[in-house]
Amino acid sequence: MRTSKIGTIWFVIFVAGLAALPFINDSRSFLILMTQICIFAVFAMSYDILLGFTGIVSFGHCMFFGIGAYTSGVMLDRLDASIGTLLLSVLVGVLLSALLSYIVGMLSLRLKSHFYAMLTLAFSGLLLVLAEKWRSLTNGNDGFTFPIPSVMKDRTVLYFTALAVMVVMFLLLRRFTQSPVGRVLLAIRENEQRTESLGYEIVHYKVFATVVAGMAASISGSLYVLTLRFVNTTVFGMDMTLNALLMTIIGGVGTLFGAIIGASIIEWAHHGLSELAKFHPIFERWIIFFGLLYIVVVLLFPAGIVGTLRLWWLKRRGRRLEQSLQADSNAIRKEGAG
Repeated sequence: MRTSKIGTIWFVIFVAGLAALPFINDSRSFLILMTQICIFAVFAMSYDILLGFTGIVSFGHCMFFGIGAYTSGVMLDRLDASIGTLLLSVLVGVLLSALLSYIVGMLSLRLKSHFYAMLTLAFSGLLLVLAEKWRSLTNGNDGFTFPIPSVMKDRTVLYFTALAVMVVMFLLLRRFTQSPVGRVLLAIRENEQRTESLGYEIVHYKVFATVVAGMAASISGSLYVLTLRFVNTTVFGMDMTLNALLMTIIGGVGTLFGAIIGASIIEWAHHGLSELAKFHPIFERWIIFFGLLYIVVVLLFPAGIVGTLRLWWLKRRGRRLEQSLQADSNAIRKEGAG
């Protein structure tokens, strides 16, 4: 209980610090970067629900991200650029992602987890081809620009919107993982056969997890295209899924907050290495340096940054408790001897 309170306090301080950033640095490029971090943090948290809390590997998680992105883009382009249309597009994207994730889950999760990974990869490839060929709706690989609500054109407002969504999604997903359903998901991750022997319908729980993850990913996709005012087929690219995977692993699998840290590190590294390309051509191959950074982080923090720090804290707390018990035991022995 005390550890949970300490974590809550640190999270409040963290959010307060993020909220104060626009008043410290109102640079346009800085606000765009921080907005992207908040958005990808939601995307990474959605992936962590699958990998970290259920033990499911997905190679096509980007399809839910892309559904949200295209739904918002098309509806804002074809209807009107109002807050009502934006909210409706987010809702429609969430419903479409929930339906698709349910179908994919029911088709594959009765088998081993790698079938789900392959099927999600196939579905994401199918949606990518669909977006490329349905030019009357998506304009193919070229994509299309679209208007956004006038209030969202202010980068500060957009940043606070992304920050608020990230905080709300973190709290909702944390509540989900701490609920009885979340406890069953953790049991499935640790030992699927034993959980099934206790009478739980593991397929239903797995499908529920994929639906929740798909809906969260769709929300992040809708926010992502708002920052660009443009959408094309890259939202269905494998790079999107790999980014979510790396953010989750670097931050700490099964921590949720680690997804926020992982998103921050990856986006800052990407931005910093891209800026260095102005000074030397070697940094144009930023992906090489990014790979080296990833190797270093994994070697230094094998359980992810948040996961490793949590293990360190628990070990330190355990040693303190052991020392306290030993001191009490010695005191009792002295009193008995006296």
